Amino acid sequence: MFDILWRGIAIGIGATILMDIWAIVLFRAFGQAPANWAPVGRWFWHLGRGKVFHDNIADAEPYRHELALGWIGHYATGIIYGLVLAAIMGPSWLTAPTFIPAWILGIVTVGAGWFLLQPGLGVGWAASKTLNPNKVRALNLIAHTVFAIGLFGTAFLIR
Repeated sequence: MFDILWRGIAIGIGATILMDIWAIVLFRAFGQAPANWAPVGRWFWHLGRGKVFHDNIADAEPYRHELALGWIGHYATGIIYGLVLAAIMGPSWLTAPTFIPAWILGIVTVGAGWFLLQPGLGVGWAASKTLNPNKVRALNLIAHTVFAIGLFGTAFLIR
């Protein structure tokens, strides 16, 4: 059990780091705006007070440490996903990981962004209120595929 726990935590951290590196590459190579975790931190803070959905998170009461909370929430979410993968797939997968289970989980996790986080921030279901929702959706799918590569890659490195 402890083996699954520590591996799940490591897998989640490794995958989240790779996703963050991908965001840096997109910013430096293509000028894609970097991730801003402050609004997510504000959302987590309000979530703890019972408010899930906002018309616009920028209009919600600010929280002094929202950027730090956003980063913590980002990594905590990645760790939870790593733990879920490790628990579902079990010891046999952890000793001989394959990409497909990691990719399936990576794509499934897009749903949390599309149907919880994005409407929670006020950008609509699956980014429907953004200027270019299809671009946002495509970037989400690509980022979560990179996350899946990180899940698999980290599991492979620590097997």
